[in-house]
Amino acid sequence: MSTILVVDDSPTVRTLVSKTLATAGHHIMTATNGAEALSKATDTHPDMVLLDVIMPHKNGYQVCRQLKNNAKTHDIKIILCTSHNQPADRFWGMQQGADAYLTKPLHEAELLATIAQFLA
Repeated sequence: MSTILVVDDSPTVRTLVSKTLATAGHHIMTATNGAEALSKATDTHPDMVLLDVIMPHKNGYQVCRQLKNNAKTHDIKIILCTSHNQPADRFWGMQQGADAYLTKPLHEAELLATIAQFLA
């Protein structure tokens, strides 16, 4: 069973994604903002972080960059999940160290396939 940290400031998105992933057999932790995400990821070292981009206290790009530049957390897989769907947004997210970039609304099959690709 993989541990996945779901980070989104929307309670609805957190709940929907968490239920989908729990049903698929993953252990889920959640965070509501970037600062909380950094703290939880550093303390618990999940297998993966699903990370929104637009959030309070640190945006997803900042969180991704900090996790990937930290020797303790650099190996955590990060999937950015955002409504920003322009090619420049995707490019910037990948430049920050993201392993994958998905756009909202998230589609369950695509989300589960992307997760399986990195946690297989």
